[in-house]
Amino acid sequence: MLVQFADKIGDEAFARCRAIVAALETRPPQGLVEFVPAFTNVCLEFDPATVPSVETIAPEVIRQLEAATTIATPDSLPKEIPIVYDGPDLKRVAEHNGITVQEVCTLHAEAVYKVYMLGFSPGFPYLGGLDQRLHTPRLPSPRPRVPAGSVAIGGEHAGIYTVDSPGGWNIIGHTTARIFDLARAKLSQSDDAIFLLRPGDRVRFVMRETEKAEVFGLVD
Repeated sequence: MLVQFADKIGDEAFARCRAIVAALETRPPQGLVEFVPAFTNVCLEFDPATVPSVETIAPEVIRQLEAATTIATPDSLPKEIPIVYDGPDLKRVAEHNGITVQEVCTLHAEAVYKVYMLGFSPGFPYLGGLDQRLHTPRLPSPRPRVPAGSVAIGGEHAGIYTVDSPGGWNIIGHTTARIFDLARAKLSQSDDAIFLLRPGDRVRFVMRETEKAEVFGLVD
């Protein structure tokens, strides 16, 4: 069952999403197996042995989600993520937007981002708040492998690759921060420690310098 709760991506849609998530976690509908929230919709999976058809439960589920109350949470201090601007797509982003490579780095580092959702790969943060002057379409064809730690731009969002994976976003740099780390959870004895960033967190990139920029080894 796919339920759309907003027409466009933004803070209002994010707040609505968080309210729906809280409602589903505290009072899940009968037969709910799993749910996956996104920017403007949420996908709910039900057990067919418990729920004969989506049509039979849809009216009640919709009523419950419409009644979900937005929970106000104070803004926390931004989490600082170190970044070295050495990505192979820096020039592409600069040329697409008619600015210099240095301006790309400066604009990207000046913004404060919000984690709208996690998806695509474990803990991959979709970051809202990217300066409009950096909005850049994804690559025409994705790379078969992008290294974990790559910081990238895809359309109007920024993101951080958390594991080695295929990817079509414009890579502008890399970070040594481990956004997804199973070992960290074992050390802290808490599953919550697996993900460094969570929906609602604010993020700021802190520019670092390096003499050597050979971390990518990308395959085009």
